[in-house]
Amino acid sequence: MATELTDDLAARLDRVPGLAGVPRTISELPGGLTNHNYKVTTPDGAYVARVWSGGGDFLAINRDYEHHNSVAAAQAGVGAPVVAYRPEDNLLVLEFIDGRTFSEADVQNPANIPRIAQACRRLHGGPRFLGDFDMFVIQGRYAAVTAELGFKVPAGYDALMPQVESARRALAVRAGPTVPCNNDLLAANFIDDGERLWLIDYEYSGNNDPCFELGNIWGESGLSGDALAGKYGWTLWGAIQAATSPIEFDFWSWAMARYEGAAAGLTSRDFGRLLDDVQHDD
Repeated sequence: MATELTDDLAARLDRVPGLAGVPRTISELPGGLTNHNYKVTTPDGAYVARVWSGGGDFLAINRDYEHHNSVAAAQAGVGAPVVAYRPEDNLLVLEFIDGRTFSEADVQNPANIPRIAQACRRLHGGPRFLGDFDMFVIQGRYAAVTAELGFKVPAGYDALMPQVESARRALAVRAGPTVPCNNDLLAANFIDDGERLWLIDYEYSGNNDPCFELGNIWGESGLSGDALAGKYGWTLWGAIQAATSPIEFDFWSWAMARYEGAAAGLTSRDFGRLLDDVQHDD
């Protein structure tokens, strides 16, 4: 990690009560597409410092909500305890969860499915979150950003909106109460400490239909090809990041992978059956 980056983070940590002026080592953690994440080790314990980059307004990220919902997730027993929140320093500090980060193969492992379900039930049954998350609303916001600023989107993206609107109407038929959801449970957002699973990263958290949570998990880790609304909406997230993010990552390829999955499903012969299935009891 560059010296100037270490010095900058050290200065931010020196403004955190309990971490100021203590001996510490800092190492950069992998992952993070809207943040730089660091493990901070002190004589009293280990912590994760999340330093976010710009562009959150484009992506519908509310850092105050992220902080509140991270605290609520910890209270539910599935999120890392929050140590400090300093929005003036673009900084959220949490306790470090000592465990193994899941891969997609871990999510796909049948032995882990009950554990994933248990962790989600804890979160969904926990304290209510601030803010709501509706992928159809989020997708509309992303579409407005890309249109207003002229960001590149995949060819044919807008032509699929009639199918997406049909999906929105079909899902509304049996809509139930919303619950606290992470809404971004990629495999890397599961941490296994050997006894239980922890759910991390509450940037996109909000009260939502729990079925979206499960569908998004299944879609992101390749357990199902039917998570179409999520893939269609996240496509524009990737397009916005490709145009604005300072982080070195191939956001365009990320976006295209989701778009291709969404397009295949939205234009398939099974799409009508899926619309019919979601409107009726099992």
